Amino acid sequence: MNSLSEVQALLGLPSVRLAFAALLLGSIALPVVGVFIIGLDILPVRFAMMHVALLGSAVGLLAGLDPLVCALLLCAVAGGSLAPLARAPAGLSGAMGLLMTLAVAAALLMLSVSGVNANGAFELLWGSILATRPGDVAVLAALAVVVPALFWVRRRDLALLLHDRELAVCSGVPAGPLTAILLMLIAVAIAGAIRLTGALLVDALTLLPALAARRLGRSLTSMAGWAIGCGLAFNLGGFALALLFDLPPGPVLVLFGGALTLLIYVMPTIHLGQKARTRR
Repeated sequence: MNSLSEVQALLGLPSVRLAFAALLLGSIALPVVGVFIIGLDILPVRFAMMHVALLGSAVGLLAGLDPLVCALLLCAVAGGSLAPLARAPAGLSGAMGLLMTLAVAAALLMLSVSGVNANGAFELLWGSILATRPGDVAVLAALAVVVPALFWVRRRDLALLLHDRELAVCSGVPAGPLTAILLMLIAVAIAGAIRLTGALLVDALTLLPALAARRLGRSLTSMAGWAIGCGLAFNLGGFALALLFDLPPGPVLVLFGGALTLLIYVMPTIHLGQKARTRR
């Protein structure tokens, strides 16, 4: 366990400062993206975009470009291209499964045929908050502005779309273009979040705050507000614990956020149970 003076010394390191800035910005944008994911009922999108990001990273390495930029661009294109399938009876889940399979196969084939070192591509998937670069912070800063702004400007349309697509269309909501924009934002946000905690832990930044907010909020707007608040508490609190106890930040973020999410779900149940016993 580190002393407070040691934690203060760690906070003075450039890598830790960048990590803190990334978590702060990510806690503003990514939980709202989690609300979109839950509202559209597209939980498999995380896995599909992880593999698309791997393919984009492989393309970047082969072309001599920044792997992260290529991953973000390819994820945005893939997300937007899925929008027309939202009207299909099968929805988006089947298409995402196909996309995930094709993307990982294409990435592995490209890396094998080209002879490019695969470590650079897979590095994007493993991620590390302490390996955050200024470019990663810039991506998250842009998301921290664009995602809340889109939500606030189109919150009424989004409330209808996430509740019932057919009702939204009948009410004059441009469901097609709005769905495409949401899918593109979700895809880019997931690719950006992977750099912080790794592909396997990306839910700590997106879904855990959104799940907690779904329990606390009574409307879409209140859910978004609660999601941001929970994201800040989960991620900054988990990061502080990781620094204090000298533990790897990624798993600590997930465990801390998961524990608080479970607590949020259990506490109302306990409260209701106490009320029922009192009435008896």
